[in-house]
Amino acid sequence: MVPRRPSREGQIGFIYSPPYRVQGISVAGEQTILQVPELDLNFDIGMCPRVALPASYVALSHAHMDHLGGLPYYFSQRFFQKLGKGTCICHPDLVDPIRRMMKSWVDLEAQETPHEIIGLAPGDEFQLRKDVFLRGFEVNHTRSSMGYLVVEKRSKLKEEFRDMPQNRLRELKASGTEITRMIEVPLVACSGDTSPGDFLVSDEFANAKIILCECTFFDSDHRERAKTGHHIHVEDFKKMLLESWKAQDVVITHISRRSDMNRVRQIVAGMSEEYSNGSVHMLMDHRTNRERYESQKEEFLKEQS
Repeated sequence: MVPRRPSREGQIGFIYSPPYRVQGISVAGEQTILQVPELDLNFDIGMCPRVALPASYVALSHAHMDHLGGLPYYFSQRFFQKLGKGTCICHPDLVDPIRRMMKSWVDLEAQETPHEIIGLAPGDEFQLRKDVFLRGFEVNHTRSSMGYLVVEKRSKLKEEFRDMPQNRLRELKASGTEITRMIEVPLVACSGDTSPGDFLVSDEFANAKIILCECTFFDSDHRERAKTGHHIHVEDFKKMLLESWKAQDVVITHISRRSDMNRVRQIVAGMSEEYSNGSVHMLMDHRTNRERYESQKEEFLKEQS
């Protein structure tokens, strides 16, 4: 008998939410790596597919192997391919354990791989680039687990000065008068692994342009399993989606292989129809996402012609 070919694994999920791309792989218990190339950022790195390497930063949600396992390879390959030193941003409690992990590779490889580990306490920020910041927040999963929010900070003219001529504004500014105020625009929110909590319906999370949120379980008899593992069940996800979130695109990650994907696809399609603010997608629904992308390309070409 001729043996069957091995199954295909590791196909990259891809969703285009202008002007951002969301790409990566996320399967509960196996691996999660979510990348937004335009932000130079990976969220988690359970394994290290090639697309993960160009991003300079990894924002680590927690230290489970399916979210952390690819980190040493990521550091090594960035150095090997002359892409510069990789940086991991994580909860402060994880800094020393990750440094010890990296130190163990020195004895194994007889060389030291350049890398940087930065602790980010919940509520603190790390500057990704000019005016764009990564902010961490505590979530309900294992010890020292975080979600992340990417915000853009913009300077905006105060209302009382809106109708003034430019020469008067320059005079006020020169005299030391503060004529602008800082506003924050939430760009991308990433839940990490977590059970539901107030942080997922906070204004800054709910108003993000793109929400990347785990929804691990879909079966009705998996409610207790979700609670025990500190994960999100689709009923909780749907409540947050319809009552709080305002994102242009919501991307579901971390779906368990225990779920029947045809049934999950139907549930997600139904939620997307109900969701008035934007669209709901599964990162690993390759067929549906490919069809959507082809439609986006056609629309773009029509606009250009």
